Amino acid sequence: MKEKTIFKMNGFAALVIAVLCIGFGLFLIVGNTVMAEKIAGIVLFILGLILATSLTIVQPNQAKVLTFFGTYMGVIREQGLWATIPFTFKRSVSLRVTNFNSEKLKVNDLEGNPVEIAAVVVYKVSDAAKALFDVENYEKFIQIQSETGIRHIASRYAYDSLDNGDHTLTLRRNSDEVAEVLVHDLQSRLNVAGVDVIEARIMHLAYSSEIAAAMLQRQQAQAVLSARKVIVDGAVGLVKAAIDQLTEQEIVDLDEEKKAQMVNNLMVAIVSEKGTQPIINTGSIY
Repeated sequence: MKEKTIFKMNGFAALVIAVLCIGFGLFLIVGNTVMAEKIAGIVLFILGLILATSLTIVQPNQAKVLTFFGTYMGVIREQGLWATIPFTFKRSVSLRVTNFNSEKLKVNDLEGNPVEIAAVVVYKVSDAAKALFDVENYEKFIQIQSETGIRHIASRYAYDSLDNGDHTLTLRRNSDEVAEVLVHDLQSRLNVAGVDVIEARIMHLAYSSEIAAAMLQRQQAQAVLSARKVIVDGAVGLVKAAIDQLTEQEIVDLDEEKKAQMVNNLMVAIVSEKGTQPIINTGSIY
């Protein structure tokens, strides 16, 4: 089923003609005793009623889908008052941009961790005929397929990666990339309903309540380890620079044992979380 245009004409002209036919027909029926004129009046009255059934009003950003005794005839998209095929059944379909907010869904991510996820889907109907005739209820269809797509995407990615250098896509760190994948997935599901997916984006993402505390501790531990690594890397660079500078400028002659002792003291002073108490060596009086 595909959307196609249908014959239509200016509705105001048809309305005037219908009113004239009905009015003049009533005049001939009521105001004359001649049978031929009464029959002509009945014919005009019936023609006016038939023409009136062809009238339809199309609102802005709306489409009217017309069927004639069960046969799909076409669609009117242009706003205004139109006259078309008489005795057609007219159904309205909104072409406005609409958003759908999914419920919070509990899904297992790629690593098997239960997470809560919800998304907002922005869409519009692009083919009114498909929306009405190819699916039972296109709004309900969009809702169910959107939740199915969200579950599918959430199970393909991990909530987060413990390794900051890992370039694997995750739900938390790569929201834009995941949103793009979600749009393509939903579009493939909703093509049958004549719907264009404009945007789909995760609006809620969290670990499920039963593992939230444990995952918070893991994140805190990972943050501490990452901070320690940065501190140690910086301390090693500072110690190396200090020893190289002392050696190049010949300030003091350090053997391997003194270098090792100096490295130990500097590393403790730099890495330690608490303030260090220096011990001043003034030399020996003997």
